Parts: sequence; structure tokens; C-alpha cells
Amino acid sequence: MEKLKVFIFWVIVLALMGLLGYWAFGTIQSGSEYVSAEKITKLEKDNEDLKKQVGELVAEIAVLKPAVPTVAQRVVEEPLATQKTEQGRPVPTTINKNQSLINELQKLIDDSVVMKKGSRGTRVGTIQEFFNLYNKTKNRIDNDYGASTEKAVINFQKDQGLTADGEADKTLFEKMIAWLEKE
Repeated sequence: MEKLKVFIFWVIVLALMGLLGYWAFGTIQSGSEYVSAEKITKLEKDNEDLKKQVGELVAEIAVLKPAVPTVAQRVVEEPLATQKTEQGRPVPTTINKNQSLINELQKLIDDSVVMKKGSRGTRVGTIQEFFNLYNKTKNRIDNDYGASTEKAVINFQKDQGLTADGEADKTLFEKMIAWLEKE
């Protein structure tokens, strides 16, 4: 009976060692898997740190960014004698209800902008806004110099005695400003 107890003891010990060995080999990672897991952990930590830094920088920018008044705000807020355009020219001393549009058109002249069919951007929207006033329409301002904008430019050029080529340039902007100042 004593031999049976010893035999059972060793069977149990071998079985436990077998289970322990099976567990050890089953859960072991290869070197490349371990390195990849470590890199992923490090990148996740770096990502969290960067998110925190971005949040802090956005907050700093919000505090440091000066509020730049729009042309319309300057017309209302500054005394007429001290108002100037971005190029340092004084704003006319009479208040025109279309002064902000006049100022935007003046910027187009100052920046030597030329637009034609296919042009895009807020500058196109400026001339579309003008044509809504000129034609007494409420067309959508889509900032796209398409066929309808080109047609409006051509019609205005004909009305003003300009070459009707459909391109918006300094001469056209000056005529627009002159028309707005008369209104």
C-alpha cells in the first residue's frame, strides 16, 4: 500500500508539473510580440500626453489671440477721424450704409485681384453681394464665380461702358465702389 501512495503522489506531482509547463508554454510571448505590445502601450501613453498638450495650447491660443475687429465694427466703434483701412488710407468721413462692402471692394483693388469664371472664395462672394444690391436680388452667395456671376459682371460692364469681357478687375471694382457711394 505504501508503494501505491508514493506512486499516486508522483503521478499527482507529474500531472501538476505538466499542467504548469503547459500553462507556461501556452502563455509565453515571442520577442517580437512583446516588443510590439510595449510599443503600443508607449504610443497610447504618448497619444494621451499629446491630447493634453493640444488642449492646453488651444486654451493658450484662445487667450492670446487678439480680437481683430471687422471693417463693419471699426466703422461703428471708431471715431470717423481715426478710421483707416488696412493699408493706412483714411475711411471717408461720411457714413455710407454700404461702407463695409466698399471697404471689401477696396481691398480687392489694393491686392490687385483679378477674378474670372472658375474663381472661388470669399472675394467672389464680395462681388456677388454687390450684384445682389445692384440688381435688387437675393441670390445665394456661394463664393463661386460661375455662369450667373459672369453674366452679372458682363451686364454691369455694359451698363458702365466698360469692355464686357466678364472678368472682375480693378476697373470694375472702382465702378462698383462709385455706384455704392452714390447709393
